[in-house]
Amino acid sequence: MVTATKKRVLVVEDEEDTAAMIARFLSDEFDTVVATNGIEGLALAQQEPLPDLVIVDIMMPKLDGVSMTRRLRENDQMRRVPIIFLTAKSDPMDVIAGIQAGARHYITKPFVLDDLRKKVRKAVYGR
Repeated sequence: MVTATKKRVLVVEDEEDTAAMIARFLSDEFDTVVATNGIEGLALAQQEPLPDLVIVDIMMPKLDGVSMTRRLRENDQMRRVPIIFLTAKSDPMDVIAGIQAGARHYITKPFVLDDLRKKVRKAVYGR
């Protein structure tokens, strides 16, 4: 059930099972919304109510996560919304590109759900 007190988290992940798992795991504490590609994620990120956090994969069809993040950062309303990259790309240059694009955190797959929750809480609540 969506309540006004829950913070909204947008999960943009083309692996539907992974997206569903993340959304289900976070849904007890957050209102979760899922997009399966970068174009859909970009559209959902700019609809009311705006997300309080975006979790985005880098390698996706239609629009990759780095490009999506850069486009979000061009929008005044989305400029300060925290973004967490969740990706299989672990090369240091990929991490640098992700942070330069505007990501708050960069998590590589495979990942631990509890670690993701801690980073989400930190990004949303500052704790």
